[in-house]
Amino acid sequence: MEFNHKPVMLKECIEGLNIKPNGIYLDGTLGGAGHSIEILNRLSDKGILIGVDRDEEALTAAKKSLAEFKNVIYVHDNHDNIKQILENLKFEKIDGILLDLGVSSYQLDEKNRGFSYLGENELDMRMDKSQKLTAKEVINTYKEEKLAQIIFEYGEERFSRQIARRICNQRKIKPIETTKELVEIIEKSIPNSKKKDGHPAKRTFQAIRIEVNNEIKPLYDTILNCIDVLNESGRLCVITFHSLEDRQVKNAMLKATGRCTCPKDLPYCTCGAKTLGKIITKKPEIPTKEEMQENSRSKSAKLRIFEKI
Repeated sequence: MEFNHKPVMLKECIEGLNIKPNGIYLDGTLGGAGHSIEILNRLSDKGILIGVDRDEEALTAAKKSLAEFKNVIYVHDNHDNIKQILENLKFEKIDGILLDLGVSSYQLDEKNRGFSYLGENELDMRMDKSQKLTAKEVINTYKEEKLAQIIFEYGEERFSRQIARRICNQRKIKPIETTKELVEIIEKSIPNSKKKDGHPAKRTFQAIRIEVNNEIKPLYDTILNCIDVLNESGRLCVITFHSLEDRQVKNAMLKATGRCTCPKDLPYCTCGAKTLGKIITKKPEIPTKEEMQENSRSKSAKLRIFEKI
């Protein structure tokens, strides 16, 4: 299929990676391969790109997009497993890593995957279709209190309790099986006067997707592991689309600079702070106004860059 979305903050990511022609680079969220094409255009025949995605369908599509390039290694895995991925490939250190977090353009375009609140599709939302947990299972089996917590925490939805209560009441009558059914429940749970800020289901769908794919919990350790496998002067570029993602990335990068995280009242450091590098972006970079107008997905994007020393 053709991709309708441009890669987010492409120029900023490519500049941020500071690409060495003979280097080894890893795109941990290969998706539509938009970023990867630009990385490969800057690599020599001796350079290598490792393309990682947990979505086998996205990998298959990316292989077609990158067919002209012979120096690509494709890996079906989760970027959270970066150390194991590199160990399997016999690479000890690499020169740069790019992570474009969240749902990919490919997954949004494939309506039958259930990521979109538009249309009527099965409640799935799995980035990796080989995993067992689906959105349907979350919606139909999680307790009301847990559902409310997830929708509030991951979706920052102020009407999370009302939505969770209505979900639980509805599933007593019959299981909730489609995106359209879930959207209707959400719309009935939010007062009309509060439906001005985009689609009313947007935040809840985001929250359920994050829960299904476990996008937040491992992220702090993933960032530290990425930094650990970089060569000297290697760069890590991370694009986030959600405040919880951004906070995990920011805190992990601060930890890697060697900033002590001990309580201030402790007389000496016990956290073992060690300087691994420096943050290139003192404040996260954001897209240009032009990009935000051209590419709606970029509006909430933030880019943070770390350099190993």
